[in-house]
Amino acid sequence: MVTTLALPRLIARTQGSAGRIGAVTARDLAAVRHSGYWLVVISGFFEPVLYLMSIGVGVGGLVGDFTLADGSVVSYAAFVAPAMLAASAMNGAMAEATFNFFAKMKWVKLYDAMVATPLRPFEIALGELGWALIRGSLYSVAFLVLMVALGLTTAAWAVAALFASLLVGFAFGGVGMAISTLVRTWQDFDYIMVVQFGLFLFSGTFAPVESYPPVMRVIVEVTPLYQAVELIRDLTTGRLSWGSLGHAAYLVVVAVIGLAVAARRMNRILCK
Repeated sequence: MVTTLALPRLIARTQGSAGRIGAVTARDLAAVRHSGYWLVVISGFFEPVLYLMSIGVGVGGLVGDFTLADGSVVSYAAFVAPAMLAASAMNGAMAEATFNFFAKMKWVKLYDAMVATPLRPFEIALGELGWALIRGSLYSVAFLVLMVALGLTTAAWAVAALFASLLVGFAFGGVGMAISTLVRTWQDFDYIMVVQFGLFLFSGTFAPVESYPPVMRVIVEVTPLYQAVELIRDLTTGRLSWGSLGHAAYLVVVAVIGLAVAARRMNRILCK
């Protein structure tokens, strides 16, 4: 209620570029409030919860305790849960930054009308990303509350993991927008979904990356979801290190590159 009623009014009062970016986000919030899209948004929370309960808790009862690469021992559920959080942040951001972004840009032609105002393509991209982060934060907060309730992390580390999940959403949102500007038809999204599912299965989500063959391990370690999983897992298990900063820096770079490509491509498409 606060998000959909109060936030758009507060955003509208800001000035300059920040105000224009906020106006795009406020438009998305208003559109959600006046449609049945809330059902789609809420449904996105249940997928990681079902995976956590079925594999993390169910299969975890057979696996027992799990030893991490640094020798720390955690339950299998505590190993899987941060990966589900990272995957949820990825899926939430990608849903907004791919399907919905593509529809608004090339199907509904919404952005053609926006660029007729003082809005610039880069501001539109940031505004849309703002809504994607709001959607992702809803999933993250609810999931982290569940993790704390199940004793899979502490409240203090959960707060840190929340900010990390927002960074994950920021990175994948930027990448998703960049890809969407290159997509030609709806059928092309099948390739994106295949890649997402592959990342979900093989980014150290259900098994440590050390168990993969050497060549596959190298490939996995350079993927953004692996970096996201490791960052959030470091936080939820309280194992911060210099490697954690490296994971965060990787995601920041990915986000910046994705947004830069998306803004340039949007400028070519919308400002002919």
